[in-house]
Amino acid sequence: MEQKVICLNRQATHEYFILDRYEAGIVLEGSEVKSLRLGNVNLKDSFCIMQNGELFIKNMHIALYDKSGAFNTKDARRDRKLLLHMSEILKINAKITQKGLTLIPLKLYFKESLIKMELGVCQGKHTYDKKRSIMEKDLKREKERQIKNYR
Repeated sequence: MEQKVICLNRQATHEYFILDRYEAGIVLEGSEVKSLRLGNVNLKDSFCIMQNGELFIKNMHIALYDKSGAFNTKDARRDRKLLLHMSEILKINAKITQKGLTLIPLKLYFKESLIKMELGVCQGKHTYDKKRSIMEKDLKREKERQIKNYR
């Protein structure tokens, strides 16, 4: 299946340990879809909450589509409903009610003609975990450079 990535949340992999991943649909307006096709979206500082047995994404910024006229949404950071099966919602709810776990959007992408979001059940990293992951990335990068120069 074809996946064209619209936006990645690179900060999430640095700030959190990703324990589980889920794929969800998202309820959008027409002008928001057109803005997404142009890549005018930002997942930084966004998170998901559970309200009345439904999942919503908060603080996701989708820029206003300038050609939409009077019908465009005035609030670029409005709450948007996520579409999942009830069994998945119950699993996620059981996990995020545990201490220290949260639900973070990881990426937004097109799957055929639909817009999907990858969600991650995450646990926050401490500063020493972040330093260790940066050190591991640097070592891996240095090793790849040496292999490239050796050939």
